[in-house]
Amino acid sequence: MAASRLTPVLSLASMLALWVVAAGLTNDAQILPTPWQLLPLFAQEFASGDLLTHLGATLVRVLWAFTLAMSLGTVLGLIMGRSTATNRWLDPWLVIFLNLPALVLIVLCYLWIGLTEAAAITAVTLNKVPNVAVVIREGARALDPDLDAMAKVYRMSWWTRQRHVVFPQLAPFVAAAARSGVAVIWKIVLVVEFLGRSSGVGFQIHLHFQLFDVAMVLVYAFAFIGVMLTVEWLLLQPAERRSRRWRTA
Repeated sequence: MAASRLTPVLSLASMLALWVVAAGLTNDAQILPTPWQLLPLFAQEFASGDLLTHLGATLVRVLWAFTLAMSLGTVLGLIMGRSTATNRWLDPWLVIFLNLPALVLIVLCYLWIGLTEAAAITAVTLNKVPNVAVVIREGARALDPDLDAMAKVYRMSWWTRQRHVVFPQLAPFVAAAARSGVAVIWKIVLVVEFLGRSSGVGFQIHLHFQLFDVAMVLVYAFAFIGVMLTVEWLLLQPAERRSRRWRTA
C-alpha cells in the first residue's frame, strides 16, 4: 500500500530530474530554465496578486464550461443511449462535432457572438459536449434491462427509477467523462484565452510568448497544472472510486 502511494511521487520526481538534466544540457535559461530559477518569479507573481487573479479567471471559465458540458452531454447521451430512433437522428451530428477542430468552433463563436465571456464559455462547452455524450451513451446502452423490469414491477416513479436504478449504473461512466472532461476543458480554455480574452492563464501565456519569456510561460503553465493535479487527486479520483464501489460490494 505504501509503495503504491509513493509511485506518483516517484514518477513526478523522475520527471523533475529529466527537466533538470535537460536544462543542464541546454545551459541557457532563456531556452529552458531550471526549476529553482522559476521559484523567484513564482513568488513575485504570487505576491503581486497577478497569479491568483489570472488563475481565478481561468478556473471560473473551466467551472462554467465543465458544468454546462457535463449537464448537456449527460442528458444527450442518456437520451441517445435509451432511444434508437433518436440515436440514428443525432449520431451524424455527434460525429461532425467530434471531428470539428476546437480552433474552428472557438473562432466561429468569437465571430458570431463577439469577444465576450459568453462566446468563450460557449466555445469550450460545444467542444466538450460530444465527448461526454459518447461516454454516457455507452453507459446508457450498458444498463441492465432486468433492473429496469424490476423497477416497472414495483411501479417506481420516474425520479425514483432514475435515482436508484439508472444513476448508480451510470456513475462510473459519468466519473470517466468528468475526469477526461476536466483535462480537455482546461486546455481548450487556455486556447480561448490565448485568442480572445484579456485575463486568465492563456492570456498571460500569450503575453509572455510575445516577449519570448519562456520562464514566465512555465510559471503560469505549472501553476495551473498544480491546480488541476490537486483537483484530480483530491476530488475526481476519489469520486470515481466511490462510483465503482457498489459493483464490488
